[in-house]
Amino acid sequence: MISPAGGPPPGDLSLRERKKLRTREALADAALRLFTEKGFDATTLDDVVDAVEVSKRTFFRNYSSKEDVALAPEKELWAGYAVEIAACPLAGPILTVYQEALAVTLAGMDPSWERRFVASRRLAEATPSLTAHSLQHCADITRAVVDTVAARLGPDGPERVQLHLPLELMVAAWRWALKEWSETGDDPGREALQARMSEAFGAIPPSMALTVNAG
Repeated sequence: MISPAGGPPPGDLSLRERKKLRTREALADAALRLFTEKGFDATTLDDVVDAVEVSKRTFFRNYSSKEDVALAPEKELWAGYAVEIAACPLAGPILTVYQEALAVTLAGMDPSWERRFVASRRLAEATPSLTAHSLQHCADITRAVVDTVAARLGPDGPERVQLHLPLELMVAAWRWALKEWSETGDDPGREALQARMSEAFGAIPPSMALTVNAG
């Protein structure tokens, strides 16, 4: 199981770290609930910290902004992905390596994660500032993952563009899967997300081989 911060599992944390983790999770849960009920723009940081009965100082020790806490489940996933990419075997087609690492990361997320994630995704899709923040975070993670893979492969490895483009392709397929998943019913589960992800990844090779003739 991957911790929300992308670090060691909760059972490996000290008492102080577990308390901090609980506070972080409570802030994210309260924020997502309030953003969903009241709207992202209409909810203030005071509303969020009051709901958890902590100070703004405590909030800013855990999150940098409203956007940051609203996208916490997404950032948890990609933090876990970065950890997996740093440790997984780098063998075979790089696109397959990227896809398998995401599948492993998704399977290892906390059992309550997808409930928070679907709420976060629906907010992001309805809120331009969150969409922009999500895209920027994705770009940052993409660069970091390519840096990690390039460093692991060493100076004789492939050009960065050869590492970067397959990752961008996977992320595009992932975003398609997310949109399909978050729009299917009130409570889509992890199995439904995994199915959409497999469908999207499976569509990559025939899509790349597609030829058209509008005549």
